Amino acid sequence: MGLREEKKERTRTALVEAAVRLFGEKGYERTTVAEITAAAGMSTRTFFLHFPAKEDVLLANARSRIDKGLAVVGGRRPGQSVAAVLEAALTAMVADVVADDLPSGLAAARARLAASEPDLAARLLHGLVSAHTELAEALARAFPAELDEVSAAAVVGAAVGAVSAAAEAALRQGLPPAEVRAAMLRAPALAAVHLTAAPA
Repeated sequence: MGLREEKKERTRTALVEAAVRLFGEKGYERTTVAEITAAAGMSTRTFFLHFPAKEDVLLANARSRIDKGLAVVGGRRPGQSVAAVLEAALTAMVADVVADDLPSGLAAARARLAASEPDLAARLLHGLVSAHTELAEALARAFPAELDEVSAAAVVGAAVGAVSAAAEAALRQGLPPAEVRAAMLRAPALAAVHLTAAPA
């Protein structure tokens, strides 16, 4: 990462940390962009150079996370199964959450606010659906003989949905980062076991 990118990343991190703190202290709705930027020692113009709107702070790392998953799927090696590729993609994405969103408190803030702010929950759901779609399309391209778009969407939806739901539940319980990570990584297999065992 060059100096310019490092500075950009530091700026984004400072804005995210200020936003998370203020959301916790004042509430999401009562926190303004001006207050976030003041707390971070920056201008509102700087904020909007990094985030289109206040709610986008909560999705600060989403694009890079999706790109990491897509890179894993796109780099599928000959002989790798659907399950192995999807597991590797999810592991890379979970690692990104653990490295960035858990230490900053962003993941916990996102889970908390999604349960209490309907408009924000809709925005977060839209982002999740978009991620599902991109990953499913990539998986279908990687396994054209095994998956069509519908089956790829079902596989990705089940796996990513399990990871997201487990993360939210673990965060609501206030579990430490290591336990949140473990819950996210075991979620797809746990869901698969119980779905397979369910009566038809």
